[in-house]
Amino acid sequence: MISGDALWENGFGVVFPELEGAKAFDQVLATLDLIESLEPQTVIPGHGRVFSYTPESMNIARERLQAFVQSPVRHARHAVKVLLKFKLLEIQQQPIALFNEWAQRTPYLHMCKDRFFTELDFASFIKKMCAELVSSGAARITDDILYNA
Repeated sequence: MISGDALWENGFGVVFPELEGAKAFDQVLATLDLIESLEPQTVIPGHGRVFSYTPESMNIARERLQAFVQSPVRHARHAVKVLLKFKLLEIQQQPIALFNEWAQRTPYLHMCKDRFFTELDFASFIKKMCAELVSSGAARITDDILYNA
């Protein structure tokens, strides 16, 4: 089965309509139910390696979905870090000041911040998300330059 972003070995893709205020987690659940009913043997995801479908891979996706349903902020945090990481994949490295300027000019990041992270000003929000990327090993900072890792 070619699953795209609907099922990965360790979850699924970002549910962008949820970030924008639409109720879409139920659609993700329905998609997972459909995939499970198909009982695929091999899954070709949109990202990551091809894997053998197991009930465990479905359980991981369902647990992730439940965590996002219970905490939309957790989902938003994940989504923002995904967006920042994709930018890093594109540029590979950039002075933090220039990366912050790009973020400042990106309306979708402002929308996420305004909906889910109201307690932070925009600069602090981006700094926090970048710090989380660094702490997870997805990025690194050396001499005020942000690097893809």
